[in-house]
Amino acid sequence: MQILTRVSKGVLLTACIVAAFPATAFSQNRTADALLEEIIVTGTKRAGGIDVQDAGVAITAYNESQLDAMHLRDVQAIGYSAPSVQLEDIGTTRGTANFSIRGLGINSSIPSIDPTVGVFVDGMYLGTNTGVVLDIFDLEGIEVLRGPQGLLFGRNVTGGAVLLRTTRPSDAFRFKGKMAMETGDNIYASALVTGPLSDRWRGKFSLYRNDDSGWHTNLATGEDHGAAETTMVRGGLEYLPNDSMNFLLRMEHGETEGDGPASQNEGLYGTTGFGFAIDEPGYYDNEWNQFTFESTFDVNAGDGEIVNILGWREYSSMTLSDIDSSPIFLFHAPARTEQDQFSNELRYSGSYDNLYVTTGAYFFKQDLLYLERRLIQGGALDITGGGDQESETFAVFASLDVVLNDVFTLNFGGRYTQEEKTARIASIPLNLCTIDAGCASADLNDSRSWKNFTPKIGIQVKPNDSTQLYGFWTKGFRSGGYNMRHTAVAIPNRSFDEEEQSSFEVGVKKDFADGRVRLNAAAYHNTIEDMQREVNLTDPVVGVVQIIQNTADATITGLDLEASWVLSDSLFLSTSLGYVDGQYDEVNFDISSDGVIDAGDRALQLPRLAPWSYGAQLVYTRDYSWGNLSMQASGYRRDPAKYTDNNRGSLRAADMFDASVNLGFKDNRLKFSLYGKNLKDESTIGGDTQLPGNFPGSPGFPVPGLSGNKATFSPLNKGRVYGLEVIYDYE
Repeated sequence: MQILTRVSKGVLLTACIVAAFPATAFSQNRTADALLEEIIVTGTKRAGGIDVQDAGVAITAYNESQLDAMHLRDVQAIGYSAPSVQLEDIGTTRGTANFSIRGLGINSSIPSIDPTVGVFVDGMYLGTNTGVVLDIFDLEGIEVLRGPQGLLFGRNVTGGAVLLRTTRPSDAFRFKGKMAMETGDNIYASALVTGPLSDRWRGKFSLYRNDDSGWHTNLATGEDHGAAETTMVRGGLEYLPNDSMNFLLRMEHGETEGDGPASQNEGLYGTTGFGFAIDEPGYYDNEWNQFTFESTFDVNAGDGEIVNILGWREYSSMTLSDIDSSPIFLFHAPARTEQDQFSNELRYSGSYDNLYVTTGAYFFKQDLLYLERRLIQGGALDITGGGDQESETFAVFASLDVVLNDVFTLNFGGRYTQEEKTARIASIPLNLCTIDAGCASADLNDSRSWKNFTPKIGIQVKPNDSTQLYGFWTKGFRSGGYNMRHTAVAIPNRSFDEEEQSSFEVGVKKDFADGRVRLNAAAYHNTIEDMQREVNLTDPVVGVVQIIQNTADATITGLDLEASWVLSDSLFLSTSLGYVDGQYDEVNFDISSDGVIDAGDRALQLPRLAPWSYGAQLVYTRDYSWGNLSMQASGYRRDPAKYTDNNRGSLRAADMFDASVNLGFKDNRLKFSLYGKNLKDESTIGGDTQLPGNFPGSPGFPVPGLSGNKATFSPLNKGRVYGLEVIYDYE
């Protein structure tokens, strides 16, 4: 770390010296242009995509240049720069997403929980929340769609959707190599080679490797904690038999392993630092394989295209976590997850005079296995439960945009979905399973099906080329399902129903001053019926009880705002602001856990709803005869939010400040960057599970030095990080 600090000072001094030299005549402001240039988004599923400013929906989009400039390592970091967005890793099992957009999110690592924010990689929906928040590389774009996206993406996108697009094989040779070193002895390296194989064939190969020695320190042992090793390999093959046909195969293999969570006990170490002490470092060992096969046919009908995306993924995970978050063996939890999914979407998109049509059919099938073992009180209680679940989904959809004239466009659409789930689950306290062999029997054998129709009606108004006003009403739903971590023996193990949402949104997208100023804003009103909640309650015997039920109806309203200014030829400013307000309208479950359902339950705050999020990024860029200098600084604030339904657990407020200095040479083919992330060294957590009163950290725990105001399992994220990065991009 001392070496990196010295190098950092040297790079900063060099940047200050070169900034003092006169600049040559401006050719292009590379960094500013990367932030302002037109971004084509695919979230509307219209043929060829459309400019993000023309989409009648709230989208924050990032292209490859912007992603490089942000020095992203995983999708989690984007959650601070986009308003009302939280893309959190829960921390119990690395890579498990607990994403929330506009106050709609989940609070669990149970893989049978369907998300409120869907994640799609190259058009393939990822069927569980596990294996989602992993290292990212080789991306040509990320789109964050805020608000319900059920018409085009189906179920489990009531909060929004995150679309990741890996790079396609190129028609010209390209090599891109990247290497970075960060504090905590963390090294990243990646390489991409792509280009033509013949007149009709193109190929690509990319490789990623990360070796992390661990940012944290386990105070129980004095050793580094958080070690991780990740390897990912991607291949791509594209065939163009003629000018109207295209076939693209994308393949990926990944492996990641390392320490278990850095689980802080807030009763012992408070909420402001990084202190934690655990006797079991734990581990995770994840592996996945996936591919997508995309076929595109240009057709004369409507000057359109037919696209078919076939996808397959298998994912496996073995983990061990120290849940009691203390140097005493009270609650350790090994877990095993196996997931296999297959999907296919066939769609057509085209235009007929004043009509734009998108229609299609979708099929999804998933097999899921989850087993969890609980070792309580030093292993005196050893129980295992879980089971398997099969699900199938079929849907048809259509979207129609009617252009009335140059100003007004009407939007209509609908999606019909059928879904069936079959589950065989053994409650954990019954101890009917083993991690390796599975479950000998089960106390729940059930199958259920659901049907749902998702309509959408909207209008777009474009009084001129630089202004769009839009508004729409739509519905969305989250799938019903089963709790594969059933621990409450007093409550029957049974299915829960769908969660349904009705949403109204209005927005404006406006460019001023010849495109040098941009303002995007949206206001929304959502009503949620039969809200699915993962209620976590303490239990002195099994540690924590998880109950999944349709607990309440709620209303969420809010405002998103994004603005950007080109202040000068070398200075660019972007800002964002999000406000969310949510409240329960009706409650039918004792979410406060005080024994009664009353006004006290309705007065509780919705979990993972941070009322305010806002921030800004300032970019300075200047060209010289030898190359390019750019400097960036950003600061983003997110309010605290409740974590548990009874509001006893909370997520911490965060003030995230990042900065970087970047030097580009040889037409920006070679870039050197010095950067810092989380410069305030903010202590943030993925969750805040409350533990029972007989655990360390609680007021009544009898061991001296291990009592406190409350016992918690609060997995820590990294604090301040400095890094050096070099990129060579030849094409």
